[in-house]
Amino acid sequence: MNTAHFHPMIVHFPIALILVGFLAEVVFLFFRQEKCLSKMGLYLMVLGTLGAGAAFLTGHLFTFEPKEGAIVQIFGRHETMALITLVIMVIGTLIRIGVLVYKKEEPVYKWLVFGLYLLGAVGVSVTGLFGGTMVMDYMMGL
Repeated sequence: MNTAHFHPMIVHFPIALILVGFLAEVVFLFFRQEKCLSKMGLYLMVLGTLGAGAAFLTGHLFTFEPKEGAIVQIFGRHETMALITLVIMVIGTLIRIGVLVYKKEEPVYKWLVFGLYLLGAVGVSVTGLFGGTMVMDYMMGL
């Protein structure tokens, strides 16, 4: 095992954490009495954001960047989407924690965080799609 294995070992965690956390928030919209769903969404959001940071860092530090071929464009999209997703998740998580700490119960904050969580879920899915394309179609990392 070498450091190039760190990124593929870590990337699955933020994908699962962010998607399941967002799903918990969506289900909470329909079952408001189940407060545990929103709390679970928060915990998974925090863990998913930390995981996305780790995945971004391991990808940036420990994987090689292709220099030629069609994979170069896919790699660039993958890296750009990873950064956009990380920024969205960090902002959403910080706002959500701020809402809890400062007890701001206004709906505008809740919907803002929900919208950012939605964008993060879409972003992590698209990032994973590009990563999977590089591995499956171009055998990158194998």
